[in-house]
Amino acid sequence: MSWEKDIEELRAREKLAEQMGGDERVARQKESGKLTARERVDALLDPGSFHETGKIAGRAEYGADNEMKSFLPTPFVVGRGAIDGRPVCIQADDFTVRGGAADAGIWQKLVFAEQMANEYRMPLIRLVDGTGGGGSVKMLEKDPRTYIPQTPGWEWVVANMASVPVVSLALGPCAGLGAGRVAASHYSVMVQGLSQVFVAGPPVAKAIGEDVTKEELGGAEINGKNGVVDDIVASEAEAFAAARKFLSYLPASIDERAARVLNGDPNDRRDATLINAIPRDRRVPYKMRRIVEACVDAGSFFETGRQWGRGIITGLARIDGHSVAVLAGDPMFLAGAWTADVCRKVIKHIDLAQTFHLPVVHFVDCPGFAVGVKHERAATVKLGVQAMAAVYQAKVPWCSIVVRAAYGLAGSAMMNPTRVKYRYCWPSGDWGSLPMEGGIEAAYKRDIETSADPEKRLAEIRAWAEALRSPFRTAESFYAEEIIDPRDTRPLLCEWANLAQKSLQTGPSSFGMRP
Repeated sequence: MSWEKDIEELRAREKLAEQMGGDERVARQKESGKLTARERVDALLDPGSFHETGKIAGRAEYGADNEMKSFLPTPFVVGRGAIDGRPVCIQADDFTVRGGAADAGIWQKLVFAEQMANEYRMPLIRLVDGTGGGGSVKMLEKDPRTYIPQTPGWEWVVANMASVPVVSLALGPCAGLGAGRVAASHYSVMVQGLSQVFVAGPPVAKAIGEDVTKEELGGAEINGKNGVVDDIVASEAEAFAAARKFLSYLPASIDERAARVLNGDPNDRRDATLINAIPRDRRVPYKMRRIVEACVDAGSFFETGRQWGRGIITGLARIDGHSVAVLAGDPMFLAGAWTADVCRKVIKHIDLAQTFHLPVVHFVDCPGFAVGVKHERAATVKLGVQAMAAVYQAKVPWCSIVVRAAYGLAGSAMMNPTRVKYRYCWPSGDWGSLPMEGGIEAAYKRDIETSADPEKRLAEIRAWAEALRSPFRTAESFYAEEIIDPRDTRPLLCEWANLAQKSLQTGPSSFGMRP
């Protein structure tokens, strides 16, 4: 009466599943420099923590005696495991089975992982290495009809963007649904030379007159700079490390707060180099990342999106152990002006902070929206006011450090001014509706021209205007709440980060984050 024989059959089927697409296709995967789906899962998760679901799901053929003749597993490995001891859900495309094509799989497995992450409040990681969900022309031989397209389970993809951290790693060619799964995430990574992301591959592009390679169509050079993915790394190992680090700053879901992680960096540390960090000549750029790293917990700054929207630096960090979202203007690129891409990047990062209750620290150096025909054609104003809306809608605690420039509409979006202005200004602060450079000659043209000594008169006006730019004049009227010694920035931020914890509210935001 024992069920031992049935368990033996179960183990035999599990071994067949572990063979994936077979020795030849596994070898081909290795020759292309890629790990298999199962190796990727093992490399990403804590050792021994993976529990697979639906391992023996696949397509089997049976003989007249009802004995299995052959078995091909689905091209999806799904289940749960742990990262740094925290539970996570995972999906991994198996490229050795029909190139990871969704039409070779059982779609319920993907939906299962999405739904489980949502209902059990666990981060979701997608290891994407496959094609779309619409099937190939070859499938018409088995089912000779077309269908009205639908995407089963996409409601869970949308819901997860507003409830649990979602990380997507593009680890091979990702087309159609594969590309969509990469884009629909809070953090996404591509591996240089190994992965590509596109709506449809080169054969489809060729049909519209574009004869290109996979890399030319959707390689890292394209998607790292257009914002489709957040980061580009050199290897799969680096992708796994990036995923683990990103998740370390976030809570498991919107119903929790991010864990506090102290690293021993004193909260009263004063960095002496900050007093000389900003050049007196406003035209000279400086290294904003150095300032950010000097103010947050040592070694904790994790930058995201470095290759796109380069006028703004975004990332995650810790201040006195508390996770925060960081925004920082980068004067090394267009003086930190907000381009259309910068605005898109700002929106995404603020929405991430709002969704997962991360206080925002904004190191401000913004001369305004980017000016010129190129930027008008890119609809910078439209995207700019959307970015401003994101700032105004955010309810998380916010602290701005005005390092240098703050001009125009974009400069005003340093924080939501209708809330308590928790803001510190450095003596190098420079602000206004428009920069004075170039405007003095126009405004005082007649005065200068009719003067007995035009050059002397111009110099006098410039000296007068320069005196007006003093941040101390602004502070006299409480338009600048505090002018601080730059060396005091970290101690003040640490105090703020601890106060901010008292006002954080968990649960859903008033609006769901969109990809």
